[in-house]
Formats: sequence, structure tokens, C-alpha cells
Amino acid sequence: MKLNDPYEPVIGLEVHAQLLTESKAFCSCTTKFGNEPNTNVCPVCLGMPGVLPVLNKNVVEFVIRVGLAMKCNIAQRSIFARKNYFYPDLPKGYQISQYEEPICSGGYVEIDLDDHTRKKIGLTRIHMEEDAGKSIHDLDVDTLVDINRCGVPLIEIVSEPDISSPREAYLYLYKIRQIVTYLGICDGNMEEGSLRCDANVSVRRKGEKKFGTKTEVKNMNSFRYVERALEFEINRQIQLLEEAEEVVQETLLWDANQNIAYPMRSKEEAHDYRYFPEPDLVPVVVDEPWIDRVRATLPEHPTTRYDRFIAEYALPQYDADILTTEKSYADYFELVLKELHTKNKEQIKLVSNWVMTDVLRVVSEQKIDIKHFPISPTRLATMISLINDGTISGKIAKEVFEEMLKSSDDPRVIIEKKGLMQLSDQRVIEKVVTEVLDRNTAQVEKYLAGNEKVFGYFVGEVMKATKGKANPRIVNDILKKKFAHIQVSKG
Repeated sequence: MKLNDPYEPVIGLEVHAQLLTESKAFCSCTTKFGNEPNTNVCPVCLGMPGVLPVLNKNVVEFVIRVGLAMKCNIAQRSIFARKNYFYPDLPKGYQISQYEEPICSGGYVEIDLDDHTRKKIGLTRIHMEEDAGKSIHDLDVDTLVDINRCGVPLIEIVSEPDISSPREAYLYLYKIRQIVTYLGICDGNMEEGSLRCDANVSVRRKGEKKFGTKTEVKNMNSFRYVERALEFEINRQIQLLEEAEEVVQETLLWDANQNIAYPMRSKEEAHDYRYFPEPDLVPVVVDEPWIDRVRATLPEHPTTRYDRFIAEYALPQYDADILTTEKSYADYFELVLKELHTKNKEQIKLVSNWVMTDVLRVVSEQKIDIKHFPISPTRLATMISLINDGTISGKIAKEVFEEMLKSSDDPRVIIEKKGLMQLSDQRVIEKVVTEVLDRNTAQVEKYLAGNEKVFGYFVGEVMKATKGKANPRIVNDILKKKFAHIQVSKG
């Protein structure tokens, strides 16, 4: 979609988040991902005659958590409903969900736009439901069905049509993932289906109030696919309107390999599912003391933490954004600061640089949770304190860091074993500086003639001569004094 197009998109997202409960929503079967197909099942999952579902209390706890985090109204009474449809991976022929009386309504999610402004995306509802199974389409053996996922607890977060571009949709989905992972209720893994997104999208001429005909796009299992799928569908609808053709209300599947969306079926409306109250489950009753108990356990909201990192630590927005991406990243950063007992802004920025550049690099390369990162916050703080007190230089610290990844030794022990102590003896450094200047008379003349960039060359030569051990601050001071002396003697 071009910026000067006379059209605007109207987008609403339906996000399904799989809850991190150990057992399913209405039975005791495990929710563990990756088990052999059709092994995490029981008569309740399969909808066998005579069985009765029993609601998992943790499902209610988790949806209250997310409802509070997203400023929703928590209904003191909500009911389950049967959503009827027939598909091979839904053996019961219906899905237990919520419809007319969901547990959470209203609320909003704030996203930070690229121009550093903040926008609220309104929520229609958040409700509880169970997942369906999975169909695997194989051309050789037709369709295979895995029922393991049947009954796995989900929440569905339904936004208002407040999203105005594919980029905003990306940022909204990113924020949803951030919130549910901070709360510890979902792992946010889109590749494994823990977080799934369907998008409702229409276009209209700018200035119009009436919505256009909407389509629904499914099968998007990454943030980028959501953005690309929306761009495709918006452009497709605009092209139809420009050619005076009609946009048909339908459900589309996104093909990430071909970068196209193709029709799956005509889009269902609520009446197509023939909702009615679930007769085997009593209403869910949530009182204020229960809500208050859950509220007391909420962690700091990621947006609040982002704002605090900027205000309290004077971090750039970029740093605050990276460090608060995951709760575990922010926790690690603050534990390092706690060990250092510092409020010095330069030292705080140094910690930020080490966590963003070195710690998260290793976490990404090794594809591990930062909880399993081999360098504890205490050990990293010790190493940074050795930079601060001049024991090692930043360059030597890189070498120490790599050794710390392999060894559980204290950084001081590694420095002693490897002979990495920083050289701070001024007389020794001055001697090296004199030798470097004597060997590079042509470069000295360039500096004296006004080419100040040459100064970095001399610093590098001194560091090379001392194998990176010279204290850079002392090197800089001595070089400046030497040049000043040479200028005076020539003047």
C-alpha cells in the first residue's frame, strides 16, 4: 500500500495464546508439546459418550492475570458455550469456548510506534476456550489427524478494529507476546503454535466512516508473516476496488512460500457456529478477593519497565527496548546493577552495552534461555567492576568474557592465570609511547599539522606494543602531554 493511496486499511486481530498449564482445560491429560501423536488423550478429550469436563482452575487464574495486565473488566460471572463445527481434528464436533458472557471485556494494549509516539489498541474481549487437534495433509497418505492438542487451554484476545497498518499489527502482536510471556502464562512460541493470529482486514476510502467488506487471513506463524500477509491482502482489496470489482467476505490462508493468500472458505458468522451455553459446565464465578490475590502476584508490566529504565537509568530508548524485550533479560540486567551497587550513569550504560552486545549475542547464537547462560549476573558484575577500577581494559575484558563462558572461575582468577592484568605503570607506558613516536615521525608531523585523526593511530600502536594491556586512559593522557611538549619545543 502506497502512502498516497486514497484508501486506508481497518484491521482487527484475534490472537490465540496457549496457556502454560501442566494439564488440559477440562481433563488431566498433559499439555506437553512434541509427544507421539494421539498419546496425550483420554475419553474427555475425545468427547466419548458419558464423560464430563472439569474446569482447570489455573486456566481461570491465568486469564485473570492477562485481563488485569490489559486493563480489562473482569466479569464476576461468565459462562462457557459450545461452538459447533465439524472437522476431522475435532472429534467432539464442537469446541468449548465463551461467547455471550466472556470473562474479560474492554481493556487495551499500548504499542510504541516507530515515531516514538504511543497508541492504544482497544480490546473487545478476552475469553477462555479449548484448542482443536491438528490435521497433517500428506499427498501420499491423504490427511493424518493428531488429537494431542484437543483440549489444550487457550485464551483468545480479540482487538477492536483500531489497527491502521500492517506495521501496527506487527507491533501489537509483539506487545501481546511480550505481555503474556512476562506474566508467565504462555511461552509465545509461534512456530510451535503457542501463539497464533488471525487477522480481519478491510479497506475503505480515507474519510469514510463505514467499514468495507472484511476478509479473514489465517495460517500466519510469525510476526513478519502477519505483516506481509496484511500487506498482500490490503493491496489485493485496493486493486479490486480500483477495478470496480467486489470484495468477497471469505477466509484466506497465507502461503509464506509464495507470498500470497488464497481462499479457504466463505467467512463464517457467529450464527454459523450455533453457539449455545455449555450444559456440562457451571458458570465461572470470580469474586473480588480472588481478583485482588491475582493482582498482588502480577510482575511489573513491560511497558512500565521500559519507561522506568529510561527514567531511572537514563538509558536510550533503544537500550530500554532491547533490555525489556524479555522479562528474563531485564531481570538479568538489573541483577548485575544490584551487584555493582551503582547509580553512576556511565557504569549503567556500560552494563547495558555488555548485556545487549555480548550476553544476548551468546544467548541468540546458542539458542538458550538467559536463565541457562553460563555467566551469572554476579560474575559479570565482578568483571565489569574490574574494568571500572582499571584492573583490566575493555579490550582485555572481551578475552576474559570468552574464558568465563568456558570456565566457572571467578574473573579475577582468570585474569591471574592468563596474565591479563592491565598495565597502569605510567613510567612503563611513557617509555612505550616515546618508542612509538620515535618510530613514526611522519605520522607525528601529520598530527602536528592538524590531522587529529592520527591520534587514534598512536593509541592503537601503543596498545599493540603492550598486547592490549596498557590502560587506555593513561595512554591518552601521556600522548596528549607528549604532543603538547613537542609543539612547545617547536614553537
